[in-house]
Amino acid sequence: MKHTISVLLQNKPGVLSRVTGLFSGRGFNIESLCVAETIDSGVSCLTLVTKGDEAIIEQITKQLHKLIDVIKVTDISEKEYVEREMVLIRIKAEANTRAEVLRVIDIFRGKVVDVSPRSYAVEVTGSASKIKAIIDILRPIGIKEIVRTGIIAMPRAGASK
Repeated sequence: MKHTISVLLQNKPGVLSRVTGLFSGRGFNIESLCVAETIDSGVSCLTLVTKGDEAIIEQITKQLHKLIDVIKVTDISEKEYVEREMVLIRIKAEANTRAEVLRVIDIFRGKVVDVSPRSYAVEVTGSASKIKAIIDILRPIGIKEIVRTGIIAMPRAGASK
């Protein structure tokens, strides 16, 4: 089962390396990882997605709690939460496909962020399933390049703790 785990940690050199080392050392895979400063520049929020049964997730959270620079670990998939991911996609946009590409981008509420004579670079933000859907639709037109952020997530306001 997929789990989204939020980790508040000290914003210091080497902390991210210790977190990822914990996973690799135990043979666990990180499917997605995104980390950035919070309102407090000394604290970062790391959002990671991994798969495992309850015993594995419990082991992961216990091991994360043991790391000295970790402040708080929360498996937010146990609550109602909002998740988003951003993708940049460079798509072939020849004269005969430009209108179709623009319609697809509009349907997915994306935006064109770069234009060249033969391609568009587009930005789309949404759930992982939305990102997968637009990639699947654009693939037959001709995707040249994809860059994704990874999932970020937070509990919904008023979600039970």
